[in-house]
Amino acid sequence: MVFIAILIGCILGAIVGINVPTISYSYSSYLAIAIVAALDSVFGGITGVLKREFDFKIFISGFFCNSILSILLTYLGNKLDVDIYLAAIVVFVGRMFLNLTIIRKYYIDKWSKKYQEYKDRRKTTEKQNL
Repeated sequence: MVFIAILIGCILGAIVGINVPTISYSYSSYLAIAIVAALDSVFGGITGVLKREFDFKIFISGFFCNSILSILLTYLGNKLDVDIYLAAIVVFVGRMFLNLTIIRKYYIDKWSKKYQEYKDRRKTTEKQNL
């Protein structure tokens, strides 16, 4: 079911991406930081689901608050002629890697346990056959 949703999202993203006009250079930094902030929230949500600590209200509020704050930091940085948005990118990307590490470890542990159970069952059946 999740794979179908991912596939539909990829197809819709490709169709929209082809038909959307090009974003001007002046707005590209705003969009980039908003996407990074949104991806951070998505990875945080996935981590929350795996840890069984997911709260939809916190996810939605974090999604929008992180995106809006990062856009405001980018705007302020543009007005001050300082690249403040780089600090937000460093923080969000660092958190994304941390969440990705948690997700990766979860699935590695899950697959390792399944493989160990498979090996144990195989040994048990081999002993029974002898």
